[in-house]
Amino acid sequence: MKRLLRHRYLKPALWTAVVVGVLAWWIYGTPKGTVHANLIADLDQLQTYAEGSYQNYLNKYASAPRPAETVRIPGASYSSSDCDCEVLSEYEGASDPVLRTGDTGSVTWKFDVPAEGLYQIKIRYFTEPGKSAEIERQVAIDGKLPFDEASSVTFDRVWRNATETFKRDNRGNEIRPSQEEVPSWLEAPFQDSQGLYSEPYRFYFTKGEHTLTLTGLREPMVVDYLELYQEPEPPTYAELKQQYEEQGYAKTQGVEVKVQGENATLKSSPTLYPVSDHSSPATEPYSASKIRLNTIGGINWRLPGQWIEWEVEAPQDGLYQIGLKVRQDQLRGLFSNRRLEVDGAVPFKEMESIPFYYSPNWQMVVPGDGKEPYLFHLTKGKHSIRLVTDLGEVASLVRTVQSSMLEMNRIYRKVLVITSADPDPFRDYQLGKRIPEMADVFRRQSDVLYTVAEKLRTITGEKSDKTAILYMLAKEMRDFADKPDSVPSNLKQFKTDVGSLGTWLLTVREMPLQVDYLTLASPEEKLPRARATTLASIRHNLSTFAYSFLEDYNSIGSSAEGSKKVTVWIGTGRDQAQVIKQLVDDSFTPLKNIGVDLKLVDMSTLLSATLAGQGPDVAMMIGNGDPVNYAMRGASYDISKFPDFAEVAKRFEDSAMTPYRFNGGVYALPEQQVFDVLFYRKDILEELGLQIPQTWDDVYKMLPDLKKNNMDFGLPILNTKIQQPPALPINEAFAMLLYQHGGSFYKEDGVASDLDSEIAMSTFQQWTDLYTAYQFPVDYDFVNRFRLGEVPIGIDAYTTYNTLTVFAPEIRGQWGFTLVPGTKKEDGTIDRTVSSNGTAVMMLNAAKDKQAAWEFMKWWTDKETQVQYGREMESLMGESARYPTANIEALAELPWPVSDYKTLAEQRQWVKGIPEVPGGYFTGRILDNAFRKVINSGENPRDSLYDQVVNMNNEIANKRKEFGLSSRSGGSASGQSGD
Repeated sequence: MKRLLRHRYLKPALWTAVVVGVLAWWIYGTPKGTVHANLIADLDQLQTYAEGSYQNYLNKYASAPRPAETVRIPGASYSSSDCDCEVLSEYEGASDPVLRTGDTGSVTWKFDVPAEGLYQIKIRYFTEPGKSAEIERQVAIDGKLPFDEASSVTFDRVWRNATETFKRDNRGNEIRPSQEEVPSWLEAPFQDSQGLYSEPYRFYFTKGEHTLTLTGLREPMVVDYLELYQEPEPPTYAELKQQYEEQGYAKTQGVEVKVQGENATLKSSPTLYPVSDHSSPATEPYSASKIRLNTIGGINWRLPGQWIEWEVEAPQDGLYQIGLKVRQDQLRGLFSNRRLEVDGAVPFKEMESIPFYYSPNWQMVVPGDGKEPYLFHLTKGKHSIRLVTDLGEVASLVRTVQSSMLEMNRIYRKVLVITSADPDPFRDYQLGKRIPEMADVFRRQSDVLYTVAEKLRTITGEKSDKTAILYMLAKEMRDFADKPDSVPSNLKQFKTDVGSLGTWLLTVREMPLQVDYLTLASPEEKLPRARATTLASIRHNLSTFAYSFLEDYNSIGSSAEGSKKVTVWIGTGRDQAQVIKQLVDDSFTPLKNIGVDLKLVDMSTLLSATLAGQGPDVAMMIGNGDPVNYAMRGASYDISKFPDFAEVAKRFEDSAMTPYRFNGGVYALPEQQVFDVLFYRKDILEELGLQIPQTWDDVYKMLPDLKKNNMDFGLPILNTKIQQPPALPINEAFAMLLYQHGGSFYKEDGVASDLDSEIAMSTFQQWTDLYTAYQFPVDYDFVNRFRLGEVPIGIDAYTTYNTLTVFAPEIRGQWGFTLVPGTKKEDGTIDRTVSSNGTAVMMLNAAKDKQAAWEFMKWWTDKETQVQYGREMESLMGESARYPTANIEALAELPWPVSDYKTLAEQRQWVKGIPEVPGGYFTGRILDNAFRKVINSGENPRDSLYDQVVNMNNEIANKRKEFGLSSRSGGSASGQSGD
C-alpha cells in the first residue's frame, strides 16, 4: 500500500517541482554575470532608423565638436517673411523690440556661426491668446529640414486653476475649477515632444552665415529672441554637497511646510486639473461622504513633457529635504519617472530622473541615495518646485522598439506583396529567395528586442508583462529567421506581433503619477506617514458604507437659484455632464436667471418617459433620427415657431439642419456634425509612386498598383456585428456616391423611396462592384490596417484623425487627410459631396416653460459655449476627445492645425444631409440587405435593390398611414424639394 502511494504521489510531486523551478527562473531571471549570446551592447549603432530620422542625423555628426560660444538672434531682426508679422516695442515688459507671428506663414533669420559644431537652440516667446492648443512650428536650417522630427516642434502654454478656492454645489461636493491660460514669457529649447530624447535637439552648423526658418503650423506666438547654445550639465549631488560644505550652508531646524498638490501654481496642460481621491482617510483634505478635490495628476499626468509647478515659501535660509506624497498604481513592472526642477533648473544630476515604483497605496517618497535624503539649499522666501514627466532611461528603449516596429512593418508589407493577407497554406512562396534580407532582418530584430527586454528588466529589477511581450516576440522573430518558410502560415501572428509592439509603445510611454501634497522640511524632521492607521481605515470604511445609503453619487449637483427651471436629460458620461453643468453655472444661469436640473439617464427610456408625461423639457446628445421620430408622435416641439429661429439657424450649415425638418417644421438644433475625409499614408504612396486621387477615375487607376502589392483602398462599411438591424444607419459610402451622381434617397415630400431611380440603381451597381470586382475589404478595422499599411488610403470620418494622432504615434508625420475623391461633371468640375451624421438637442412638446427651454438650447449651441465645451472636453480627456461641433464658427476656434482645419472647412462645404421620413429607419437596413445579397450570394445588384425598395415603400406607406400623413404630398421630410 505504501509503495502504491509513493508511486501515486511521486509524479505530481515531480511535475510540481518542475513548474516551481520554471516560475522561479521566470521571476528572478538568469543569474548575475551571465550574458545572452545575442545581447547587443550599443542598440543605437545597430538599429536601423528611418532615413531622415534625428537619430541618424545625430549618428552622422556624433564626432562633431560642441562649441561653448552662444549666438543670440533677436526676433525683430528677421531677414524675410511670408506671414502676417509685426514688430512690437515695449511688449509685455520685453526690453527689446519683439516679433509677433501668426499661426501660418514663415519667418527667416540670418546669423553668423563663429565655430563649426553641434548647437542646441532655444527660444524666448510669449504665449499670445489663440485656440488654447500647443504652439507648433516647423524648423528649417538653410532652407531644409535637418531631420524629420524638425517638421513639428511644439512649445507649451501655461495654465492654472481659474479659482484658488473650489466652489461647492448644493450637495456640498466640490466642483472642479476651470483651467485658464496664463499668458507668459517662456524660454524653451527645441526638443522632441514625444519624449524620446532626454536632451534638446542638436543642430549641426558649419562656420559662417546660416539661416533659420520657423513655419507656423498652429497658434500664434511672439518671439523675443532665439539662441544657439549648449545646455549646461548639472553637477552631481556629491559635487554639490561639497559646495554646501565649502560655503558653510547649514541644515534648517524645526521646519515643515506642506503644499497641497491640488493647489498647483502653474501647469503645462489644462488636463492637469484637481481630482478627487476617496480611497484613504489620510488624503488631504478628507470627507467620508462628500467629493473633495484633494489630489492632482493621476492618469491625466502621464505624457512626456507635461509638468506641474508648486510655489513653496522657505521660512529661513538653509538646507531642506523634499518629501512627495504620491501614488503610482497604474504601471506594474515599470516605474513612473519625473524630473525635479527648483526655480527653473535641475539642482543636481540625480534629479534628472526620479523613479516612482508601483504600489496600490499612497507612499511618501523622499529623494535620496537610500541612506540619507538629498538636501536642497533654499534662501528665505518663495521658490518654485516643478515635476516634469520624463522617460529617463526608458527613452532609448522606446525609440529602439519604435524603430524595430517600423522595420518589421516594412518586412511585413514586403511579405504581403507576395503572399497577400490570406496566404495559401499549401503553397511554397520561397520567401527566403524572393526577400533575401528577410532572415537577417528577423534575426537582428530578435537580438534587438531581446536586448531591450534585458535592459528593461535590469532597470526595473523584475520581469513583467512589459518584458514578457518582448521576450515572446524575440523568440518568434528568431524562429522566423531560422525557418523563413514558416512565415506565410504564421502571417496573422506576425501581424498581431507588430500590433502588439504598437500597444507596448503606447503603454510604456505613459507614466501616470498622482500627488496628494509636497513637504519642505528640515532634514531631522519626521515626515507625515502616507498611509492611514488601521483604526482610521476601519472608521473610513464604515463611514463610507453608511453614507452610501444616504448619498446619491450619480446626481449632478447644482449651484443655481432661480425662479425658472429647465429639466435637461443627457445620456453620455458623468464627465461630460459635469462639464456641461459647470458651464451652466458659470455662463447660463447667472445671465438668464434660469436654473437647470441636469440628469444623467439611459436615453433609451426617453420616448416611454415622454409619452408617460415623465420626460424632460430638453434632451441632449440624441441621434439624428430621434427628433423627427418624436415629431411624428407629437412629442417634440417645432422650434421654428420662435421668432429668432432663423437667426439661430445661421450658426450651422444647412446640411446639419436637414435631418431635423419635418412637415414644414424644425424639431432640433444640431450639436455635432461628422463627415468623411480621405486619409492616406504619405510614406507608402510615395514608395509606390502614387498620387492622391482627385476623382473616382483616379481611384480606379491606382487600384491595380495597390492590389499588386496586396494592399486595399478603404471605404466606410457597416459592422453588423456591432450595429444590429433594424437600426442600421445609411451607409456613408453609398450616400457619398449617390449624392455625387445627383441622386436622392426619397421622392418629393418623402412619400416613397427614390432608390428605384436609374441614378440610384447605377450608383448601387458602382458601389457593389467595388467589393465584388475590385475586392474592397468588407469587415475591417480601418485604424489598425491603416497603421500597419495594409490599407494605406481610405475614406473615414474626420474624427479618426484624433484616434490616429493619439494611438498611432509610430507613424506620426507619415500620414495626412484631404478631400474625398469626387465625380467629374460635364462642365469639368469635381463634385465631392459626402453625407453627415451627428447629434442634436431637442425640446419636448411637454416642456412647461418653452421659452426657458429655448433659451437653454440657444445658449448650448452658440459659439462661445461650444468652444468652451470642446476645450474643456479636450482638457479632460486629451486630444482624442476633440469635439466635432456643428457650429461653423466654433469649429474654427477649436485647436486644429491650420492646414487641417482648412481641409475640414473645404470638405464641409460639400456636405449634404440625409432627411428623415416616416419609416426612414428602414433605409439603412434594406440597403445593407441588398448589399449583402450581392456580395455574399452573387445576386444581380439591380434586382436585389429593387426587391428591397418594394419593402421600403411598404414601410413608408404604413408609417404615413399610422401618423395620418398623405401618401401623395404634404408631410415634407426635408422642408424643400426632395433632399
